[in-house]
Amino acid sequence: MEEFELTYLAKELPADLRDYPSKEVIDIYVPASTEHPVLRIRKFGSVHEITKKQPIKGGDSSHQLETTIPLTPEEFSTLSQVKGKKVSKTRYYYQRANTVFEFDIFRDALLGLVLVDVEFKSQEEKSVFVMPEFCLADVTQEKLTAGGMLCGKSYGDIEKDLEKFGYQKITADF
Repeated sequence: MEEFELTYLAKELPADLRDYPSKEVIDIYVPASTEHPVLRIRKFGSVHEITKKQPIKGGDSSHQLETTIPLTPEEFSTLSQVKGKKVSKTRYYYQRANTVFEFDIFRDALLGLVLVDVEFKSQEEKSVFVMPEFCLADVTQEKLTAGGMLCGKSYGDIEKDLEKFGYQKITADF
């Protein structure tokens, strides 16, 4: 499935974000020996899956081929024992007009990082989108914010790179 998306650093959290649906996410990227793994084992609320994301040849990271296979909880449990790089977050589905913004509020070692993803049905829809006021910077093309690059890191590991965008650590009781 082709994917058209934009990723932003959050500037702030909408005051009513807690009123929107959310899911807990655990991602394990494999192999751990790779700088930027593209294979992900995921627990997403009650859904378990394995996904491989790759840029489409000649494309950029905002236009990817994504292949996902559902897993049973037992399969996830077994596969999650593999040596990989882990990241956990809470994803909120914030809706404004006809657009859903996925706020990823990272936990544990990446506490303070908040990314906002927006998915589109087409390249045309994506190209006319205007960044909302609660976002700070478009980081779609930044390797730094790719899930496979964030996994296994701490906020301290990426803090200097985030400062280049003027990012301020977001600490909220979520």
